[in-house]
Order: sequence, then structure tokens, then C-alpha cells
Amino acid sequence: MSDFAVDPEEVEHIAELARVELSDEERERFAGQFGEILSAFEALDEVPETDSDPDLTNVMRPDEVRESLDQSEALRNADETEDGQFKGPRVS
Repeated sequence: MSDFAVDPEEVEHIAELARVELSDEERERFAGQFGEILSAFEALDEVPETDSDPDLTNVMRPDEVRESLDQSEALRNADETEDGQFKGPRVS
């Protein structure tokens, strides 16, 4: 069992917030499981800190204006087009 005691009443409150119905057996089981989860989080506090990575710098290339496709080339492989634009399936 964990060092963190979680009451079945607390589990019931959480279940009500989540709109989940629990039996008495489930409340007891979840109370134990929640305690184990809280103990696992406490174990994370024991993990030693390490040096952080140096600050990142911008490694993106600068924007460059280049030649691009014209409208007919861009639409060439489209399944459907309409008025010079891509046409997709109806959403609603």
C-alpha cells in the first residue's frame, strides 16, 4: 500500500465531477490505485537534477523568394477543381 491515503469519498467526488458511476468495490480499488499513483509522483522528486541543454538558437534559414508553380501546374494532379481552385469533399 502507498504512503498516500486517498479516501473513497474523494474518489466518489472525482467520479461525480467526471460523471462516472462507481460501485463501492470500485471506489475502494480506485482509492488504493490513486494512492499508488501519488507515491509514484513523489518518487520523481528523488530524481537528481541534471544540467540543462544550452539555450537554443534560431537555426532556420532566411526566407528567400523563389520561382513557384503557376496555377495550372499546381492544379494539374488535383482530383477536382472549380474556378481555378482545389475542390474538396463537402464537410457538412
